[in-house]
Amino acid sequence: MKYSVKPLTEDTRVFKVNPKIEVKEVRFQNRYSFMVAGDLYLPENFDPKNKYAAIVISGPFGAVKEQASGLYAQTLAERGFVTIAFDQSTTGESSGEIRNMASPDIFVEDFSAAVDFFGTQEYIDREKIGAIGICGLGSHVLTAASIDVRIKAVATSVMYDMAESMWSGLNNSKTEKERDKEKQYLAKIRWKDVDQDVHLGGFHELPFDENGNPVRADKLFPDELPADADPVTTEFFNYYVKRAYHSRAINSAMIWDATSPWGYYNFPLQQRIEKITAPKLIVTGEKAHSCYMAEDAYKRLTDPKELVLVPNATHTDLYDQMDKIPFDKFDSFFKENLK
Repeated sequence: MKYSVKPLTEDTRVFKVNPKIEVKEVRFQNRYSFMVAGDLYLPENFDPKNKYAAIVISGPFGAVKEQASGLYAQTLAERGFVTIAFDQSTTGESSGEIRNMASPDIFVEDFSAAVDFFGTQEYIDREKIGAIGICGLGSHVLTAASIDVRIKAVATSVMYDMAESMWSGLNNSKTEKERDKEKQYLAKIRWKDVDQDVHLGGFHELPFDENGNPVRADKLFPDELPADADPVTTEFFNYYVKRAYHSRAINSAMIWDATSPWGYYNFPLQQRIEKITAPKLIVTGEKAHSCYMAEDAYKRLTDPKELVLVPNATHTDLYDQMDKIPFDKFDSFFKENLK
């Protein structure tokens, strides 16, 4: 496979950096020829002559490697693992002529491509590679692990089923009439793209106006939230726009390609997660609005599996709140299952 490993020259991470953990800039090609951008984290006293256990990490959906996935990667490198935090194809620093186009198939493939990359490195034991998906990439990593048996242990944090959320709405709130309007909306967007040779931006989970019609926008969040913003929107805004802003993150400064829901409507995620043979760890927040998605996935999974509900934790608490993210559990899970 095509890949490169270089010194990290521009550090734009938005969390507290541990200078003892060496980070390198990596690029690796996936099966569709996208070059996936990642940050490679090496544990303290790293020796390339040794064989290490490794973990590939991505998410949340619309975030970049300098945000939550990088924090997870750094923290687990502190525990002795070699890790990669990567940007999904078409997002962040990963390639893609058409930007910010979400795809269930391609995003699932990115996890396997990261496994490919680790398998090319002499200091990685191919039989000791695990994976973590955060938020919306949790549904993608479970989908990847259902086929890719090279993933020897798989974990999710505040797992969010992107396909189900786009199609059914949060808490299954979307009506058939709304879905019909969405299809008409997407058809019009595609004609505009064709006729004007553009790629319009838009929401991946479509809101509706007072007349019940889908809403399009050019940016996910405003610079300031209205006073009547709902709690979930407020929670995401406080993470992406306030405490963890990054100019390359879709959720911080941009928006998805407006046709992104198209693929998720046609090709749902998690269709065969009952087939995952690797050990599974599902972590979510007790107060996370996405909690039911993690619990639904957990019920479908077969043993060995474990569900961890973090007390009093919201969805975004498990993005960056070090006193709530159960890193001891992630550490013990991977050490037990990648030994």
